[in-house]
Amino acid sequence: MVDVAFYREHLTAQNVVVDIGAALDVLSKTLKPLSYQNLDALPQFKGVLTTTEFLCRYIFNAIAAAAREGALGDDGQTLSRIRVTLSETDLARATFEGSLRA
Repeated sequence: MVDVAFYREHLTAQNVVVDIGAALDVLSKTLKPLSYQNLDALPQFKGVLTTTEFLCRYIFNAIAAAAREGALGDDGQTLSRIRVTLSETDLARATFEGSLRA
C-alpha cells in the first residue's frame, strides 16, 4: 500500500492542501510503470538495490517534480512537504519525507 501526505503552512483559497483528484492522478501515473514489474529488471533501477526506503524516495521525487511542474495545479507548486509511506504489511513500513522548498 502507498500513502502520500501533502503539507502546507496554510490552506489554499479553496480550503484544501492540494487538489486530491490531481494528486491521485499523479500518483497513479507514477505507480503504473512499476505495477507488477520485477523492479530490479527495469532500466531506471539498473544496479540499484530497490529497497522499500529507496522506492519511497523514488515516488517522492516523482511527485515532487510533478508538483513543481504544475501537475498538482497552481497550489501544488506552493506545498511545503510531501511524505510517502510504503506498507509491506500492517507491521512493516517505510517512509520518506522531504521539503519542497529550496
